[in-house]
Amino acid sequence: MQYWLMKSEPDTFSIDDLCRRPSGTEHWDGVRNYQARNMMRDQMRLGDQVLFYHSNCAEPGIVGIMEVAREGYPDFLAFDPKDPHFDPQSTPANPRWFMVDVKYVRHLPRTITLRELKEKSELADLALVRRGNRLSIMPVSKAQWDFILSLA
Repeated sequence: MQYWLMKSEPDTFSIDDLCRRPSGTEHWDGVRNYQARNMMRDQMRLGDQVLFYHSNCAEPGIVGIMEVAREGYPDFLAFDPKDPHFDPQSTPANPRWFMVDVKYVRHLPRTITLRELKEKSELADLALVRRGNRLSIMPVSKAQWDFILSLA
């Protein structure tokens, strides 16, 4: 099993939105970064655990846990000219973008803020706290995962 962190702006898609889905499952679409795409397409596996991170909000931080419910497959929204994530260079025969399905596991008892994460020397190697990191999906080591959950 692997561990991940995935970011979403809560105004676009929050952990509460995921929780409200009838099955608690939703596709994680709209990723338009090649490195993040490669992780979803090539590395994320069924059952992998994921930290849900709210970004670009008043208090960014880790708010819950989800798991990979379906491994990488073509992001079909890239094929739809009416969708904001449309990419005319991506076709069903030659998809450029991929997504995974994620399933709600639980909310954390409290938000673990970015400020708090940055203060912990144990997380100095966590990609999220490194200056200039803009990735929406990143791997988390088992030690980092355990430490983060101990903060909740």
